[in-house]
Amino acid sequence: MGRFDGRVALVTGAARGIGLATARRFAQEGSAVAVLDLDEAAAARAAASLGASAALGVGADVADAAAVDAAVERVAAELGGLHVLVNNAGVTRDNLLFKMTETDWDTVMSVHLRGAFLMSRAAQRHFVSQQYGRIVSLSSTSALGNRGQANYSAAKMGLQGFTRTLAIELGPYGVTANAVAPGFIATEMTDATAERLGMTVEDFRKAAADYNPVRRVGHRGHRRRRGLPVQRRGVVHHRSDAVRRRRRHTGVRPLAGSRNGQKSQFAGPPARRCGPIGSPATRAPAPRQPPRRTLGGDTPAPDLAPVRPTLS
Repeated sequence: MGRFDGRVALVTGAARGIGLATARRFAQEGSAVAVLDLDEAAAARAAASLGASAALGVGADVADAAAVDAAVERVAAELGGLHVLVNNAGVTRDNLLFKMTETDWDTVMSVHLRGAFLMSRAAQRHFVSQQYGRIVSLSSTSALGNRGQANYSAAKMGLQGFTRTLAIELGPYGVTANAVAPGFIATEMTDATAERLGMTVEDFRKAAADYNPVRRVGHRGHRRRRGLPVQRRGVVHHRSDAVRRRRRHTGVRPLAGSRNGQKSQFAGPPARRCGPIGSPATRAPAPRQPPRRTLGGDTPAPDLAPVRPTLS
């Protein structure tokens, strides 16, 4: 018995990379899987390779409302319903702010944010009516900011706010919303970034691994390793930041959160109250942090060859 026997999962941007690995995992867990991608032929090939009990390749632009609605209805009709949505589709158009064009900004926002909005809106019609649904969106550690990625960082942070809002609105109907914020994951997208920077793929990955406290980059399909905190349902979990903070601090404690839509946070010891509540004396001093060297997200800025590559 698989965890998702009898369920139907739809993964966007799943013809390759993290999306394909996610679709493959759902298939291994017994789910019927719909692979949605801009390239329908690539989506069909990916679906055929999953070995799922049932699989479907669908071509659609996630930023096109009519195409999204048609794709979701097709999946529900041909696979017998819809129970899980993974908002994975994404693009990068990296550049420093003074070089970034309006098209660069709009393209990234359209795919990441508009796409997640349209897909979630279409899927929730099925989820609410059946009182069950799971929405997972791919954010990034670059949501915290990264040089050369103003558009990408803003979009990924926007997804976190979007996820928490979905959790609040849809939770009463049996629908959970969660976001995952990976660090550097070796995919075709990051390989393309290395080429734009004039670096070999091997050198680019090695530079990213050297910056990471565990001295390795992530690969699609890797399982969670022991020693990393496991959060409850509904968290936005920044894997790389959790590793860094655990190594840098002692006595760090995770703050409790809700079961749905809660971002993971870390704090030091509580403040000692020496004055009226709300006065400066009651506030814990901010922990001293070393300067953040932004290696970035899934892709760094194209003209940052001398700078270490990004952490996703």
